[in-house]
Amino acid sequence: EFVGVCHGVMARIAPEARVLDVSHGIERHDVRSGALVLRRALPYFPAGVHLAVVDPEVGGERRAVAVRAAEDDRILVGPDNGLLAPAWDAAGGATKAVHIDASDPPRSETFRAPDTLCPAAAKLAAGAALDQLGTPIDPGSLAMLTLAEPEVEHGMIRCEVIDFNRFGNVRLNVRLEQFAAS
Repeated sequence: EFVGVCHGVMARIAPEARVLDVSHGIERHDVRSGALVLRRALPYFPAGVHLAVVDPEVGGERRAVAVRAAEDDRILVGPDNGLLAPAWDAAGGATKAVHIDASDPPRSETFRAPDTLCPAAAKLAAGAALDQLGTPIDPGSLAMLTLAEPEVEHGMIRCEVIDFNRFGNVRLNVRLEQFAAS
């Protein structure tokens, strides 16, 4: 019921907001894969609020954050565990961030998205200002996710296999402009 509950929470707060799902196929606790999927998908989505949840530390001390990206009027909402970093980096960097204040005690110790992240994303989609969601924080204090960069030298590329999809495709950490430069 997790996905449906998230949709229900957002629909109660922002009934006019359109919610588009990118994926529900990220392996449990795989922050890196979630971050890569978000980064690859973001350019195809309209500007707006983007919620992402892959959080192996539910119930821990990890912050819930909302981050404004420099380009395309995008706000990313999610756990402060590096999940959002590649996406905001691809969208020009993080220019503003808040630690989302939880207004009510959590209803669940195993899935907190409906308690903090979904209401925050819905409020933003309904027109709330980023500052209304919580305490401003330095974007430089946000968790980063370090991804390997390919090495391009002498017409050769040394890169990393990111994953294999169910169609047999191998995805590499090489961007088209890097491939063209080799």
